[in-house]
Amino acid sequence: MKKNSLIFLLFLGFLLGGLLGCKEEEDTLPAVKEEPNPNIAINNWIYKVMKEVYLWLPEMRTPIATTSDPSDYFESLLNRPTDRFSVIYPDYKALMNSLSGINLEAGYEFTLYRESASNSNVIAEITYIKKNSPASSTDLRRGDYITRINGTQLTLDNYKVQLGLIEKPHTITTIRFNAQNGNFEPKGEISLTPVELAENPNFLDSVYTIQGEKIGYVVYHFFAPGPGNNSTAYDLEMDGIFADLKAKGIQHLILDFRYNGGGYVSSAVNLASLIAPAVTSSDIFSKTKYNSYLMQFDNLKNVQTPFKAKAENLGRTLKNNRVYILTSARTASASELIINGLKPYMDVYLIGDKTTGKNVGSVPFEDEENKNNKYGILPIVSRSFNSLDQSDYTTGFVPNLEFKESQERLRPLGDVTELLLRKAIEKITGIPSGNKFQQLDRVDLASTLDSKPRTGVMIENLSQN
Repeated sequence: MKKNSLIFLLFLGFLLGGLLGCKEEEDTLPAVKEEPNPNIAINNWIYKVMKEVYLWLPEMRTPIATTSDPSDYFESLLNRPTDRFSVIYPDYKALMNSLSGINLEAGYEFTLYRESASNSNVIAEITYIKKNSPASSTDLRRGDYITRINGTQLTLDNYKVQLGLIEKPHTITTIRFNAQNGNFEPKGEISLTPVELAENPNFLDSVYTIQGEKIGYVVYHFFAPGPGNNSTAYDLEMDGIFADLKAKGIQHLILDFRYNGGGYVSSAVNLASLIAPAVTSSDIFSKTKYNSYLMQFDNLKNVQTPFKAKAENLGRTLKNNRVYILTSARTASASELIINGLKPYMDVYLIGDKTTGKNVGSVPFEDEENKNNKYGILPIVSRSFNSLDQSDYTTGFVPNLEFKESQERLRPLGDVTELLLRKAIEKITGIPSGNKFQQLDRVDLASTLDSKPRTGVMIENLSQN
């Protein structure tokens, strides 16, 4: 027993010694380094940018914790509700592509309406189909109704979720109005697969001779010089369009901005320089003002953007020195900049709905020092004025003739019986068309255009001002 007890005590001592030795070893191991929250660096970058460029610098709000989600952090700084337009995007590169019209999509836009006051169904009316897109190779037409996405009926409760499905391969169920019998006819199911599509904003241009009046018509969907990579292909194409209009001797010009939510100021200057009567590079298109911090710098104190001297300029050919512009509630930003910038030089006659009311501009920012920060921000940094220092259109431009596109069934863009084009032609000729169409009473719920990053955006180039 004594021998066994001695062995046991020796074993116990060995065990305790080993355990104590392990404990001592553990105490000397280096502590595991805790990784910092990546949101801190991103939010510090956001704050640094905003403290320099934000237009409403005195009204910028106290931020929430730097560990917060960057979208929430950015939002906490904004001067809401005055600031309706500053936004943040999770991917800077995707943002820049979208501003140039490059998106992953099937190539069709639509507006949503409630089907009837007696039910919660929603219908989506196709507003336009993009050239060279998957949708353009189908039988889909402007004015068709989408009733189902992936077989699911659109309703007030689900349409926002359903809209998210069109970014992936999907099906749509459509119906089409037959004017002969006054009924909608099913057109079946269409399968669509989104692609990376570079949309050309120069959608349509035509010349009509009606009642002896030669009328030029241009449909322009957003302001972008080209499809990225410093391209100016779209601006050059617009120059060619106006060279053709000038050569054909148009007497009237109708610009269709009803789906144009904005874009690059440089393209707005280019287009305005083709229209304003015989302007030169000495004439001022717009003036830009920044916050008090930025305006300490000499190159930002008195920023004036001149017109360009362009051979394609229409000169003084337009009757009554007037341009007609078709508008909607989604006509915004750079489109409104054109309206405001042309007003000191000519009669700008608006037909359609009241515009958005955006007289402020943005600059896209990325974090060039932190490769892990993929975010891009579009804060409001400037306010725009015309050559007469006028900028008071925050509630939108009220049209001279007010009509909503939703009042009638859609007809092809460029069809002279289409509502807004028809009204412009009637104003030009002074003769009613005589066409009678069914008046519709419906409320616009939303549009696919509302989700485009370019919508309501006027992109300044701060470094060049």
